[in-house]
Amino acid sequence: MRVSREQAAENRTRIIDIAGQQFREKGFDGIGVADVMKSAGLTHGGFYGHFESKEDLIAEACAAAMAVSVRRWTSLAQEFPDDTLAAITKSYLSGDSHGEGKMSGCMMAALAPDVARRGGAVRSRFTEGTKSLLGILVNAVTARSKARQREKAIAIMAGLVGTVVLSRAVDDPEFSAEIKRVGQQVFGEQEG
Repeated sequence: MRVSREQAAENRTRIIDIAGQQFREKGFDGIGVADVMKSAGLTHGGFYGHFESKEDLIAEACAAAMAVSVRRWTSLAQEFPDDTLAAITKSYLSGDSHGEGKMSGCMMAALAPDVARRGGAVRSRFTEGTKSLLGILVNAVTARSKARQREKAIAIMAGLVGTVVLSRAVDDPEFSAEIKRVGQQVFGEQEG
């Protein structure tokens, strides 16, 4: 049975979304194409009608997940123009977007080491998303020069991602909460 263009586009989006969730939970090599397609309610054979390869799917899933983060941070910047950094930090380090919800959390925190071992389109899409997020942070920090503003934004981004990675890695819930709390204090405040 032939599928309409609209249904094919919906199927492709569903595959990308499910793959992004599963990759964040299990890593790129921890989930196969057949598993993604089964979770999407589609047959394995239909995969190549949507993607050239698993690498193509990984690149698309990275781009889609990063785009969600860009939209979220942009929305926070618009909603909290006077305190964007604190709003982004609070949202980023909240239990709702990380911790137990790794499947919907940040692509950077979940998969940066996996991305580093990839090349081509996967790294390119990840880099594009990271630069877009950085641009939002640059506008959220204050500094004496544009160069220093960018440096601070890079340090804050690295600190936020590191905070999430460490808070997920430890097996002590109180220590995990402490790591996130301190990250929120340190990275969510502007220096005087």
